Amino acid sequence: MEVLEADERYVGGISRTVSYKGFRFDIGGHRFFSKSDRVNALWKEILGDELLERPRSSRILYGGRFYSYPLKPVEALMNLGVVESVRCLLSYLKARAFPEKDPRSFDDWVTNQFGSRLFEIFFKTYTEKVWGISCKEISADWAAQRIKGLSLRSAIVGALLPKRAAARGEVVKTLIHSFFYPRLGPGMMWERCAERVRTMGGSVLLGHRAGACSWDSATHKWRIECRTVQGESRTVAATHIISSAPLKEFVESLSPAVSNRVRDAARSLRYRDFLTVGLILRDRNAFADNWIYIHEPSVQVGRIQNYKSWSPDMVPEAGYVCYGLEYFCDRGPGLWSASDAELIALAKRELEQLGLARAEDVVDGCVIRQPKAYPVYDDGYAGHVAAIRDEIQENFPSLHLVGRNGMRRYNNQDHADEVAKVLHVIDRRVRDLDCKRNRGQGPERAHVPLADIGDDRGCQGEDRQRDLFQDETTVRAGLETLQGPISP
Repeated sequence: MEVLEADERYVGGISRTVSYKGFRFDIGGHRFFSKSDRVNALWKEILGDELLERPRSSRILYGGRFYSYPLKPVEALMNLGVVESVRCLLSYLKARAFPEKDPRSFDDWVTNQFGSRLFEIFFKTYTEKVWGISCKEISADWAAQRIKGLSLRSAIVGALLPKRAAARGEVVKTLIHSFFYPRLGPGMMWERCAERVRTMGGSVLLGHRAGACSWDSATHKWRIECRTVQGESRTVAATHIISSAPLKEFVESLSPAVSNRVRDAARSLRYRDFLTVGLILRDRNAFADNWIYIHEPSVQVGRIQNYKSWSPDMVPEAGYVCYGLEYFCDRGPGLWSASDAELIALAKRELEQLGLARAEDVVDGCVIRQPKAYPVYDDGYAGHVAAIRDEIQENFPSLHLVGRNGMRRYNNQDHADEVAKVLHVIDRRVRDLDCKRNRGQGPERAHVPLADIGDDRGCQGEDRQRDLFQDETTVRAGLETLQGPISP
């Protein structure tokens, strides 16, 4: 096995840990939490005692006041005041009595769950900062996936009766109170995985960007052209490709070329870019949260991470702390194109404006840019993705799309790990069938019933099977892409 990684220094993609003068920065903040015992066991096996259990602490900053997140209803209502609290309750009751029967947008979905007033206060400003478009343009699919199970009712039950909610299995990921975290940030997990790949005889090639991927249907072989950061070209032969590259770009690299319809669908996919301004400060114990959501429209920063609260070892020197101020943007003029010095100055100003630090306490800083951090769930995305997947399944049987950008799904780390487990189990089963076929004991084409791999996935709860690839239909399509038709 050969892994081609475009980054010349880090593995892990958006889940890497960036080091600057010994201070460590987690790009986006990555909690390790899963309802799957198998995934939790895998993480523990890889890192052992270096996988820490950390308390979750996060708040919302809105109107100069802090609100616990997950929301604590009594605290929120006291902070909002009597008049605003009554407005929130009335709008919630209205939403429950007259819900949008076919919620199509993020606005519709969240209003159904919380009421219009709470939506405007606690969801609208931040969400539009993240995506750069109106909440009415964001598909309800994204809300149903990312905050599935969250409502005013579940927030109240989780706050007032946490043990009862846990006993009933009503643990919503958004509402968890602790999580696992690698001692030196999320990249530590993937660095260990890379070491294991090498130990087992595979290779992990940093600074190798994959280019043209050519499929030969006669030999059932791939030829991948890649280029190193030094400008050297190299060709890699393979029987299978597992790609986490963004679909928009990857589709263009395929040969034979995809149809014009699929090319147009890929070009229609939209992404949101992201940058973190990492600041090193004298530690004044300003806040202990893992992160703070910034719902203030007067500043551009969307979220602030306190890496020392994720793991004390992210900070190498006593008396200091490092923060990550996260800005959501699009490549091109504006924030993305600003110089590092300009962005660090902006972050210092906004941190002071929010009352979270004094500008003079900032002693150093760096900027980390992450293109295509978030696939945009607009109205047309589902149709575009379906068209691409259908053609890939038909014409490229040993191409497997994984990860947030490869699957075009805003998935979590545990989902990615479960996809890997599915691929491993199916590969093992296909190899067994290939051996039987070579001995004249197996079918011409391998068929693997979904039921045969159910236990190997480690999914728990009635929603876990759908969580993996969105729904059973897509699960089947994903498995068929690997090895052909699947028997019911």
